[in-house]
Amino acid sequence: MTRQKAVWAAALVFVGVATLSADTLVLRDGRRIQGQLIAVRDEVIDFDGQRGLFGRERVRVSRDEVVRIEFDNAGFDRPGDRGRDSDRDDRAGRDDRQGRDGQDNGRPSGLRERDVVVNASQPWTDTGVTVRPGQTVYFEATGRVRWGPGRQDGPGGERNSPRNPARPIPGRPAGSLIGRVGETDEFFYVGDETGPVRLRGGGRLFLGINDDYLQDNSGSFRVTLYY
Repeated sequence: MTRQKAVWAAALVFVGVATLSADTLVLRDGRRIQGQLIAVRDEVIDFDGQRGLFGRERVRVSRDEVVRIEFDNAGFDRPGDRGRDSDRDDRAGRDDRQGRDGQDNGRPSGLRERDVVVNASQPWTDTGVTVRPGQTVYFEATGRVRWGPGRQDGPGGERNSPRNPARPIPGRPAGSLIGRVGETDEFFYVGDETGPVRLRGGGRLFLGINDDYLQDNSGSFRVTLYY
């Protein structure tokens, strides 16, 4: 057995003793998912991510996508990360300020984080996050959606999109990522921007697609919220 396989096999030993702790799955795209490690088998990692009142979300990723797994009260790193525990706290602070492109995004440290999948065919997706009036939220969105025949775009929506009064936000690009707080009709644009969004109202936070006809839509955006 190679050293790398031996280390990953050792992770399975921790599964039985860490069921009450909060493990952290650190991915190469910069995401940190807290929850519980379930299994490492056939080059695939099974992980139960925390979802608060909404239960847990099962995450299944290739081992190559994972930088390391951090256990509560016991750290476990991939072999390439050994000898670097002394700067882990510094790295974690930098991770909070860096987007998936590795650039400094000015986001303050210590924010809570949640991943949400926004389906293009669904009017609104409940993020499970309740915000207060004036709260600042950061978004990072990836993926592409099909919002009409031959029309596919990322979170920023259609380029040079004409105004359409039938859309939730008429002056914003078609197919773009948008949000709303509570059951109001006060929508706000998210798009592919990663800067701070200051919310006027308080209540449950929803995300959706800026489109007036959802029946022919497909695909989804994966959005990470920092709040």
